[in-house]
Amino acid sequence: MGVGGGVGEAAAVSAAEEAGKDGEGPGRGWRVKDTFADYAARTSFERPLLSGVAYALRVVHADRESFERQQGWIIKTMKHEPSPVQDEYAPVIYSQETVSYIEGLDMMSGEEDRENILRSRASGKAVLTRPFRLMSNHLGVVLTFPVYLDDLTADAKEEDRVKATAGYLGGAFDVESLVENLLRQLAGNQELVVNVYDVTNNSNPLLMYGSEVPLGNPSPSHICMLDFGDPCRKHHMICRYRNKPHVPWSAITPSSCVFVILMLLEYIIYAAWSRYDNVKEDYRKMEELKKQAEAADVAKSQFLATVSHEIRTPMNGVLGMLDMLLDTDLKSTQRDYAQTAQVCGKALISLINEVLDRAKIEAGKLDLESVPFDLRSILDDVISLFSSKSREKGIELAVYVSERVPEILLGDPGRFRQIITNLVGNSIKFTEQGHIFVQVHLADHSNLATEAKVEPVANGMNGHKNETTAVATSVSCNTLSGFEAADSRNNWENFKLLLSYEKNEMPYESVSDKVTLVVSVEDTGIGIPLDAQGKVFTPFMQADSSTSRTYGGTGIGLSISKCLVEIMGGQINFVSRPHVGSTFTFTAVLQRCDRSAVSDSKPVMLHPLPSSFKGLSALLVDRRPVRATVTKYHLQRLGITSEVVATIELALGAFSGRNGHSLARKLPCMLLIENDSWSSKVDVPLRSSLLEMKQNGQTPVLPKIVLTAAESDKLKGNYAVDSVITKPLKASTLAACLFQALGITQTQLSHEKQDSSGSLRGLLLGRNILVVDDNKVNLRVAAGTLKKFGAKVECVESGKDALALLQIPYKFDLCLMDIQMPEMDGFEATRHIRAMEAKANGEADTGDDSEVDRATRAGKWHLPVLAMTADVIQATHEECTKCGMDGYVTKPFEEKQLFQAVQKFLDPGMST
Repeated sequence: MGVGGGVGEAAAVSAAEEAGKDGEGPGRGWRVKDTFADYAARTSFERPLLSGVAYALRVVHADRESFERQQGWIIKTMKHEPSPVQDEYAPVIYSQETVSYIEGLDMMSGEEDRENILRSRASGKAVLTRPFRLMSNHLGVVLTFPVYLDDLTADAKEEDRVKATAGYLGGAFDVESLVENLLRQLAGNQELVVNVYDVTNNSNPLLMYGSEVPLGNPSPSHICMLDFGDPCRKHHMICRYRNKPHVPWSAITPSSCVFVILMLLEYIIYAAWSRYDNVKEDYRKMEELKKQAEAADVAKSQFLATVSHEIRTPMNGVLGMLDMLLDTDLKSTQRDYAQTAQVCGKALISLINEVLDRAKIEAGKLDLESVPFDLRSILDDVISLFSSKSREKGIELAVYVSERVPEILLGDPGRFRQIITNLVGNSIKFTEQGHIFVQVHLADHSNLATEAKVEPVANGMNGHKNETTAVATSVSCNTLSGFEAADSRNNWENFKLLLSYEKNEMPYESVSDKVTLVVSVEDTGIGIPLDAQGKVFTPFMQADSSTSRTYGGTGIGLSISKCLVEIMGGQINFVSRPHVGSTFTFTAVLQRCDRSAVSDSKPVMLHPLPSSFKGLSALLVDRRPVRATVTKYHLQRLGITSEVVATIELALGAFSGRNGHSLARKLPCMLLIENDSWSSKVDVPLRSSLLEMKQNGQTPVLPKIVLTAAESDKLKGNYAVDSVITKPLKASTLAACLFQALGITQTQLSHEKQDSSGSLRGLLLGRNILVVDDNKVNLRVAAGTLKKFGAKVECVESGKDALALLQIPYKFDLCLMDIQMPEMDGFEATRHIRAMEAKANGEADTGDDSEVDRATRAGKWHLPVLAMTADVIQATHEECTKCGMDGYVTKPFEEKQLFQAVQKFLDPGMST
């Protein structure tokens, strides 16, 4: 790294490299810029005649767009206009504060400036500009030095110098102040008159210092040449006394004057040399620190991969053995112990996943999948996950998805489920009464904006004056459970408005395949204290971080959710009121996906609902319209039409046609009654009234009476009802209860489900599978899991043993290969397998009967190889694909994950 002109300003090159490298954030560039300005200001006492120094970076046109995007401004000309297109530019990126107004200006936009810059970099020497007025209104010149990326020899060619140029360093010299300070030191009591001219053009000399006014009594003058370091420019200095000298002119000879001036200039250059050498050393140290930071980042990724593998490997054995233990005959106490240990193990795996997810997000290595998925099925899964906890607490847990939301979407179902699970899990944790309500709408129709604000009360903040006044009142609100919600707009009126959009608006059409969803999770929990709301999304921060806190957790879930939402192109926000509740709302940008296109893309687990209920109708009895709408949503998914009345008396009136009540459709076959509308007083009278209406011919068939409640067995035993649907509601549990209540047979459906390839047992039954793992516990777990689903399993402990068994023609349908093994790891073993297959397929194409048998020529050989990895680092997954593996399963693997991994290889319906 070197600088032309013999000045050690190479530190500016390092600064430019720091600011221009990909992957560096703009914050670092500003720190380098501030360091340059601060350093130049603090050392200005050593450059008393320099009004300021600045550094301009060489930017070719091909890099202009990325440079401007990184700097946050566009390159401008000296007239502060956008610079026109040219081969290269020299924008100022670092400057002393006194000349900060030139930052962003292209030093090559001026004709003379461009010529000086080109001459300086071609010659490797300093070049002076023409005289011009500085900000002090004094005449001055700018001395320009080329800055090279590499040290060049003195005889370097011009093209080598141009190629090695990194930028240009300039300093402005105040000529008038320079001469005046010198004269004050030399003249003594006699006043000297000095004129300095730029005589590059002899026919038109330019006055740089002094006055053109003639003297009344001219005195002898002396002319000498001045050398500022630029051989292409010439300067003369003319000295004389203003009055007749009292002493001979020989007292101060011209040579002495020139000597002093040259000594002064040499001192300035020497000081600049020394100071810029120090700057160069500082930036060298910064470069070393940068390399150390990059090495630390690599070490961090390697550490995460190692920690992930070393923790997940024994946890795979623990959870796998517990799963196998639970499949045996255990006493109730033993089963409880095993289930408790399994729950704790899964919680530990979940915590590890969250920490690793956060690390991957910070490193920018978290990638999203793009596969088709059923959003409604994912929400049903989340509801199932928290159903027992919500029933234990007596909380109303419900979900509603707008009809306008497409049935199949394209995105990352795992990450979407992770966001919903984090939000609902927090709501379950902090809610003791009331409800948790999940809604999904299209952004075009939803009034649940992410910048939601609560309507303020008198002198209140975020809806309440203080926490003591924020206690929910006993007045029933028109919400899911009757408890007040934090977001005042989540009421029945706005919800009804959204429903009207769904029914009355024309079919949604868009030129774009993208769909923006608005998802809100509303709870009536303890809320978030006002002083803690600003740090909700901060990693590892909690509202109550004391050792005596009531609620557990790491405080990382919301931080990860926020990052995932932003990666999905959305944003997340919340409204919270202490002692009232919280409402978290986020948007996500997904893509439309037709059901017909699912079979041509990546496999996806769809959950088809039974069609046995289509055409049936029901009558709902529920005094809460929001809750009734949720029930109608689940019935509609099964193909059941429904109408809603508020009381049982109105329901009887609808059946009989009395009091102006009549059913718009045919008589319902079932009567769904919400638990809080039912009591022992209406049990027998309701049955009697329905029987009487049947006898009178008002209803040909008695409707089935179905209750919806949290405790099904207890209510069904106490009341004369046909069935009790256990809350929280979801389509599968609702269908199971209605099958029983209506007497619809499930024999055919169950038989199809058992024998189809839609189950893991249907895929693995009778299949020969080779499992390769050096860990004997993992071998037992994998073999036990696969055998449970009917597979024939053979196990080996090394890649070499696997190659010995995998000879063409294969006797195995699938190979599960561990990655980290001694002697030969899974990557190398897979490469050998693919090479062997390529050779066999090549011989099959030649048709040489002497070397290839008929079975080999019958088809192309390709054994599905899936990696069994305990790593969750993206680099590991990329290496799996690179070496020829067909996919991977993460330890410890579960039934659903294993199904998705092997479906496209073992399901005949999906094979190509």
